Amino acid sequence: MPRGLFQGTGTALITPFKEDGQINYEKLEDLINWQIESGVDALVITATTGEASSLPDEEHIQVVKSALEANAGRVPIIAGCGSNDTRHGIALVKSLSDLGVDALLNVTPYYNKTNQIGLIEHFKVMARATDLPMILYNVPSRTNLNIEPETYQALSDVPNIVGIKECNFNQVSKTRYLTGDHYAHYSGEDLLVVPMLSMGASGVISVLANLVPDMVHAMTKAWFDGRIEEARSLQIKLEPLVEALLCEVSPIPVKYAMNLMGLDVGPCRLPLGPLSDQGKKKVEDTLEKMGLWSPSL
Repeated sequence: MPRGLFQGTGTALITPFKEDGQINYEKLEDLINWQIESGVDALVITATTGEASSLPDEEHIQVVKSALEANAGRVPIIAGCGSNDTRHGIALVKSLSDLGVDALLNVTPYYNKTNQIGLIEHFKVMARATDLPMILYNVPSRTNLNIEPETYQALSDVPNIVGIKECNFNQVSKTRYLTGDHYAHYSGEDLLVVPMLSMGASGVISVLANLVPDMVHAMTKAWFDGRIEEARSLQIKLEPLVEALLCEVSPIPVKYAMNLMGLDVGPCRLPLGPLSDQGKKKVEDTLEKMGLWSPSL
């Protein structure tokens, strides 16, 4: 396994806010302790679920620094570093690397909608700005840009680009065909963890693990322990919860669910608004059916 990466479950951790919009660093420490006690294998900080796009650099860096202090070396810490401005991305990579994180998660640039040639150069120059392992994050539904399998192949000679968080399952087979075992693959979709593992993935970077870290960890551990049917059963059992968390754009439903469960993580920052009444009912009904919340609480 490449340095700084992991096998199993990495939680794409939310960033907790106070009601006035300030970051709740005490709650961040509580969440990190709970996640680690629940058995997760890594923590991914300041990525999409962590509302990185709403964190100015100063806050972004401070959240990662606080997470490192709370973690105290117990599990790998992977920090989100992506940007649609390559020069800004390089500066962020350097700042985060200086903090001592274990690896970086670099999301595809958004809005600019570059071509694949530009994408290759963007990732190359950002990777050259650090000695840390880098995981590329492909999430076309949010960025409107796909990392093509041939692009992964072109980047396979960059020594420290060693992993992929993949949300486009349909191209995993071709990527593996073109690049072999060069990259550690991680599922970026909680609905497709076991299918990704069956394709040789190393685990999942999970939104769902914000709510049930023990169950997501149990699913990946069962797979790697050879208990395939147990892993498959957990994937199926968790389907309604994953579906509920997808009722609106993440992390709006995730934070609503966590607050219902008493985790007190606060609201999302604008432009992410509160969950709709229809979304609330969906999340509430699902949590109740799964025994994670009761209206009487």
